[in-house]
Amino acid sequence: MRRSLISLLRPLAGARGFSTSSEKIVASVLFERLPVVIPKLDPVVYAFQEFSGKGDYQIDYVPAPRITEADKTNDRKSLQRALDRRLYLLLYGNSNGAPSGKPVWHFPEKCAESALESVLGDLSHTYFVGNAPMGHMVIEPRENVSEPYKRFFFKSQVIDTNKFNIRKCEDFVWVTKDELLEYFPEEAEFFKKMIIS
Repeated sequence: MRRSLISLLRPLAGARGFSTSSEKIVASVLFERLPVVIPKLDPVVYAFQEFSGKGDYQIDYVPAPRITEADKTNDRKSLQRALDRRLYLLLYGNSNGAPSGKPVWHFPEKCAESALESVLGDLSHTYFVGNAPMGHMVIEPRENVSEPYKRFFFKSQVIDTNKFNIRKCEDFVWVTKDELLEYFPEEAEFFKKMIIS
């Protein structure tokens, strides 16, 4: 019975795209901070609001500044920047995707939750969006990569905090989608499609 079950599953695994070889798999976390303020108004909408004038139903208020000190100094270590955009956490250090041993920019790795916990120490200000990967990519051999591997991305979001004590890495940055593409020029097309901003 066991032998017949294995003989039935082997062709099925190949047909569905499952790998029977010992391919390397890396799990990464796309950790994002959602926008804190609404995006700038479209000029047409702004012109319409000015044209409409102020009625009795409107309340005059002074909004918080859109440009923070972190924006002015381009402090990519701060969550208090690009308040109208999503930010993503990148780490600099050893990565499973770089077997050459040289430090590289990468997303938190390992099992999704343990990857973030090892970097943040506490997951009380994080929320994992689902249990399945949001995407994956196959990394082919190149200068820093000796063998191909698959990288699966899990999505997590910052909840109710402005600062994390990032540890166990040489450096880190919080970057917008456009800035993220600067760190991964070879995978830019993949990230443009996977990350919706």
